Amino acid sequence: MSEQSKPLQVVVLVSGSGSLLQALIDDDAHGNVYQIVAVGADRECTGLERATLAGIPTFTVETRHFPERSQWDTALADAIERAFSDADDDLDLAALTGGDVAARQLVVSAGFMKILGAQTLSRHTVINTHPALLPSFPGAHGVRDALAHGVKVTGTTCHVVDAGVDTGPIIDQRVVDVRADDDEESLHERIKVEERTMLVDVVRGFARGWSINGRTVSINE
Repeated sequence: MSEQSKPLQVVVLVSGSGSLLQALIDDDAHGNVYQIVAVGADRECTGLERATLAGIPTFTVETRHFPERSQWDTALADAIERAFSDADDDLDLAALTGGDVAARQLVVSAGFMKILGAQTLSRHTVINTHPALLPSFPGAHGVRDALAHGVKVTGTTCHVVDAGVDTGPIIDQRVVDVRADDDEESLHERIKVEERTMLVDVVRGFARGWSINGRTVSINE
């Protein structure tokens, strides 16, 4: 069996409602092209409930249990690794990939409201979505900032997570027109529609294999 014939293992990180997570769960490719092996969170949230309803294992790593942020990050990286390891036991992924297990594992930050640290980022490939066309309007208020700037188009970006805030290599972007009567809520709702579709497409693409060279992300055809 070839490496790409086995589902890509995915751990999804959430902090809130889990609508991006639900888009992946509902995708026809879930369970075939890719498999969500666990959902992690930094707090109790609706996203964990969605995972439980779908029969997906969950874990929680809360910052309040750790005196240092670096300790929390190490614990999160360990929890992600355990989730992949438990799935490996079922799939014997190491044998199927010739030992290159990381090539068939992906972490998706789907509305996860914590900045990831060196341990998580050095041990796992992590992707994230952002509600603006990066590098414009990074940070927590991308929709509000785009409106305040008076742009005519905005959108959503999927990128690889690095040590900065929304600074990693760009994987995909989708454009959303800004309407004259838009407020932050109405614009964000339309962005979310594109964001969900984009994330599903990106995860499907990563299941075919990927490479990262500097700021260029290439997805296998």
